[in-house]
Amino acid sequence: MILMAPVDYKSGIFKALLIVAALFVVLAGLKTAAGILVPFLLSLFIAIVCHPIVKKIESFKIPKPLAVVVVIVVFVTAVIYIAGLVGRSLLELSQLLPEYIEQLRDKFAWVIDKLATFNIILSRELFAEYFNPAVAMRLAADMLSGLGGVMTNLFLITITVIFMLFEASSLPRKVYLALDNPDVKMQQVHRFLSSVNHYLAIKTLVSIATGASVSLMLWAVGLDFYLLWGVLAFLLNYIPNIGSIIAAVPAILLAILQLGLAPASFIGLGYLAINVVMANLIEPRYLGRGLGISTLVVFLSLVFWGWLLGSAGMLLSVLLTMVIKIGLESSQEGQWLAILLSGDVEKKRADKA
Repeated sequence: MILMAPVDYKSGIFKALLIVAALFVVLAGLKTAAGILVPFLLSLFIAIVCHPIVKKIESFKIPKPLAVVVVIVVFVTAVIYIAGLVGRSLLELSQLLPEYIEQLRDKFAWVIDKLATFNIILSRELFAEYFNPAVAMRLAADMLSGLGGVMTNLFLITITVIFMLFEASSLPRKVYLALDNPDVKMQQVHRFLSSVNHYLAIKTLVSIATGASVSLMLWAVGLDFYLLWGVLAFLLNYIPNIGSIIAAVPAILLAILQLGLAPASFIGLGYLAINVVMANLIEPRYLGRGLGISTLVVFLSLVFWGWLLGSAGMLLSVLLTMVIKIGLESSQEGQWLAILLSGDVEKKRADKA
């Protein structure tokens, strides 16, 4: 007869195992429901960005239904117009992509031959296997195509945003009635919502300015698909540090093929200048230096949310991580974890001092 040792349900190990098991169940459910969850998250972020605009329009004595209609019409018109232009660019790029890939291989074969003259011998097969620059162009096209697939649910997203905007004014009252200790917890909820709203609004404006600057620069030098690369820069600007690099690589590779090495170098410097100005001058001024997250957390969140929600999850990765971080900062129990996610703790202490 085998005797089983009694299970200590109060032990730390049992609680840890229970938390891990519950986390795996939740993640499996989220991954299964990604097709529904991604449009909902996009709707939520769009509603958060649009809500201050609706409130501003209401301040001019315009009824709320009319203010919501105006904002939604402008949003849908802009999305349809940009989606049409990007869709045509993506179609043309997909047709030319095999030709571009072959040209890139020839260019890098020339580099390998040049290195061989300096007794630096590289195998073309290994170079093509482990360092294929064409992957960056294909990844950018696949990412934009994946987001385009999500935006096919534009009608569902628009309806959801409309309902969210109408419910936004009554939400604080509902939360107040639902909480056990409303006077204390409502301060935390208000601080959390204000921080998320501020972050998304400023980040969206900076991303729009980044995308417009990139498109204008590429149009000035005569690069093909300049609008496509501007949209890519706008989307990837939500991913600090890593996003700007990913957005620049496809455009620079295309510039090498179309315009030559010197213009491509100029484009690389232009990307660098734009991102230095936006990331080091504009964003810290309006967001504050203590609101960032570390580069390691950015990369890990990119991998994690990309695995969980697909290509759209990669674009939303830092936004979701920032929302979690802001939520942790709004509670006493989670501030220690928010500090671990931060990337500029010393600057934050200096700003407080």
